[in-house]
Amino acid sequence: MTRAVVTMTIDDAGHYTPEEREAIVASYLPHEREARAKGIPVMGSGRIFAVPEDQITCEHFDIPRHWVQIGGIDFGWDHPTAAVCIAWDRDLDAVYVTKAHRLREATPVIHAAALRPWGDWLPWAWPHDGLQHDKGSGEQLATLYRKQGLKMLPERATFADGSNGVEAGLMLMLDMMQTGRFKVFAGLNDWFQEYRMYHRKDGKVVKEYDDLLSATRYAIMMRRFATTSLNKWGKSLDYPLLGVI
Repeated sequence: MTRAVVTMTIDDAGHYTPEEREAIVASYLPHEREARAKGIPVMGSGRIFAVPEDQITCEHFDIPRHWVQIGGIDFGWDHPTAAVCIAWDRDLDAVYVTKAHRLREATPVIHAAALRPWGDWLPWAWPHDGLQHDKGSGEQLATLYRKQGLKMLPERATFADGSNGVEAGLMLMLDMMQTGRFKVFAGLNDWFQEYRMYHRKDGKVVKEYDDLLSATRYAIMMRRFATTSLNKWGKSLDYPLLGVI
């Protein structure tokens, strides 16, 4: 038997006028609107980021040269290795997710080849499991990526105070979304797919299908080390030398 899932939105209900559709959507609670009007699922005990996608989506634009940028990477094998690039408007403390990469069961050589074109000057934030040793070479994962030409930051991702709590990172991202300071370039479909599915069960974050979101969180945590393409030496405009290779 062949099965398929067809998603319909309220806009496909042609028997309603535009005014009627607008009134129906307005009658839903804010956190219900995407599920009830667009067919986007609410998982478990609730999505972690209950912010409508259209509030965080923006069209592509050329990043101003004075905005700093940083990459974030989440290592994986059975689950994908994922990476994002974010641009940071420091004047407004607003971040923009501009690029995304996600691939399963590929080596650092393959991932690095896909990420190097983003900029050989781009610093990379990475999580604590980057300190783990690769079973084949015996080297730390972060070191393997560094050897492939990525400017991995010298230390794993933390906040400025040295903490690295997941909930703190998620609440920071949610606050930025709700205040209009977090945007994602339209067309990053893998990123939005994870965004729709990221949820809690029994109050706990479900650590599945969250690879790009985790990479985003690492980059935001370490945005104090972001730099610009104008600076080839890895020295931020406002921060001391990063010490990357």
